[in-house]
Amino acid sequence: MLATVGWVFPKFYTFASDDVTTTDPIEAILQADAQWWAQFIIFCGTIEAVKYRGELEGKSFTGDGPAVIDWTNTWDTLDEKQKEEMRLKELKNGRLAMIGLAGFVANYFIPGAVPIVP
Repeated sequence: MLATVGWVFPKFYTFASDDVTTTDPIEAILQADAQWWAQFIIFCGTIEAVKYRGELEGKSFTGDGPAVIDWTNTWDTLDEKQKEEMRLKELKNGRLAMIGLAGFVANYFIPGAVPIVP
């Protein structure tokens, strides 16, 4: 869902930048310099390392056990029915986010493909 915010937000507000000079999402990706990509890859690697360490400690990032990343410490307070509902909500949310981003990309490369895209 954060990708949707990143796609729409620049159309309404931009930051002063000499590196990226467009609000077009695809062009912005292509204009990003190597330092940005290195930071992004290191960030993603850090998240994956946290998930891997949690798996080694017997935790799960798929909802099958104690959560690896649980900022609010609520997973352990849920009963089994609530956990199952949360797993289903997260699965549906992820699927909807992928469909939404695919719609944005399709509309970018085929203008008018998705009638209600901003």
